Amino acid sequence: PSEEFDFDSFNESRYTEAVEARRRAEDLSAVLYPNDDKWEGKVLRLKQQYMFVSASLQDLLREFIKKPDRKWSELPSKVSVQMNDTHPTMAVVEMMRLLVDVQKLGWDEAWDLTRRTCNYTNHTVMPEALEKWPVEMMEELLPRHLQIVGEINRRWMEELSKMYGDGPKVWGLSLFQEEPFKGIRMGNIAVLGSNKVNGVAALHTEIVKKETFADFYQYFCEKGQKDKFVNMTNGVTPRRWIHCANRALSDIFTKHLGSQKWLTDMTLMKQLIAKKDDAAVQKEWMAAKRAAKEKLAVYAKEHMGLDLDCDALFDVQFKRIHEYKRQLLNCFYIIHRYLAIKSASPSERAKFQKRVCFIGGKAAPAYVNAKTIIKLVGNIGEVVNNDPDVSPYLKVGFVPNYSVTVAQVICPASDISEHISTAGTEASGTSNMKFVMNGGLIIGTMDGANIEIREEGGEDTMFIFGCLEEEVPMIKERAKNGNYPIDPRMQKVFDTVRSGRFACGDSEAQAKFCGLIDKLCNITAAGTWDGDRYLLINDFPSYVAAQELVDKTYADQAKWASLSIQAACSMAKFSTDRTISEYAKV
Repeated sequence: PSEEFDFDSFNESRYTEAVEARRRAEDLSAVLYPNDDKWEGKVLRLKQQYMFVSASLQDLLREFIKKPDRKWSELPSKVSVQMNDTHPTMAVVEMMRLLVDVQKLGWDEAWDLTRRTCNYTNHTVMPEALEKWPVEMMEELLPRHLQIVGEINRRWMEELSKMYGDGPKVWGLSLFQEEPFKGIRMGNIAVLGSNKVNGVAALHTEIVKKETFADFYQYFCEKGQKDKFVNMTNGVTPRRWIHCANRALSDIFTKHLGSQKWLTDMTLMKQLIAKKDDAAVQKEWMAAKRAAKEKLAVYAKEHMGLDLDCDALFDVQFKRIHEYKRQLLNCFYIIHRYLAIKSASPSERAKFQKRVCFIGGKAAPAYVNAKTIIKLVGNIGEVVNNDPDVSPYLKVGFVPNYSVTVAQVICPASDISEHISTAGTEASGTSNMKFVMNGGLIIGTMDGANIEIREEGGEDTMFIFGCLEEEVPMIKERAKNGNYPIDPRMQKVFDTVRSGRFACGDSEAQAKFCGLIDKLCNITAAGTWDGDRYLLINDFPSYVAAQELVDKTYADQAKWASLSIQAACSMAKFSTDRTISEYAKV
């Protein structure tokens, strides 16, 4: 606030009013992404988004016009505004406000500059994740912006009606929606107001073109702008995710490649693939992995009270907790593994590959099912880790407060990481890249960046399971007709959960666990929100088979080391250096 403390109010004993301006400012900036299941939370989110967007654009334009003899026509060649998902897409509308109302440019010139300056990165194929702001809220908080959206849409509708007349296609392209509430479609504004629109993995970009924004893609193709939609596969930086997080591995690369140039040119890492079967290199490589696992074991003991066996295979899944990412499928496999070990004789148990299974990540405050899944992970850990028959061979834990700092301990230590979203639902993922750069292999589906990581590293470096994206409609159709069988092993898992074995005395949690399973078992509704929306039942048998192959492969440590070296040294494509360079070129 311009005035943090009102002395006049204070001197008149109106103490609360004296600090009201500061308190309101602190409310706005205290917590990013507040719970938005209530109107007040949505209002705060809109205020936050507008504050960040407006501050950034005002600063950007102020710096631009400071230069002597600067012309507004130079703006797109000097400035690029990259809107990262729909959260900052109010930038299109705010840019128009600043150019038209503040800088006094004509509408047509301002719209042309806005569309050539802004670019939009889509990060999700979930239609429900594309923000839509209620018109009523905009009218109250940002009335001028609502007017600008209305004028952009009026001109847009006029243009569309000349091409398509009237009808559902035109309504779908509108910047406004009428149902289920009258709102503004921020995704549509982002596409219309941008020079380029990109997905973040090859498969994701194709889904954006043929499903998420299919009508927009068709429109721009018909207008001769086929290059408006482009792919920019995500990347991560090796400086943080190898050099800072895993110095022992970084030193191996530097030693065998002769310098640290690989940190800025990851293509050099491919030279080490020639030594992937060299016993001495494998020994160094696996020693670095062992050291990373021991570091994680210390962390787990300190923060979770867990004692880990570093001879075990470390199996990890760290990402946002969301049903499409299928942490629940991982839970069901862990329960299946627990039951298999529990029912075996002592001599048979000794033949099982020891595993440590860690799951972690953040969940949206109002996402009830995500919280239920977290609770289930914790309860599975409580049962498994305290079972003397099973705990020597299996440990399970939910790692709390996942962050970059924690990730720098987790990523170097993984033997296998789980990237198991239903095909066609994950935009890209970046944790997959971080884990593989550190020599971890992947168990995953043909989804997101998994596809490209597998192409670069080779089929043997990834344990693939599950249906393909193009198979999903057929599976859903068969389910409608009652053809959606539940594997007996999965049914046993369901029965065990329903028996209360993982309730840990919490009847409320037990009811929620059973609720999740009951919905999955509504087999004719598979693929919809009334049933197994993300096809866990369909993919479970192949998931178990892939896990069995993981165990078999890990038993041959020389082969595992070879695959680990090959995978890590094939990650040049997934450096942020490549990604940023591509963004700069389009």
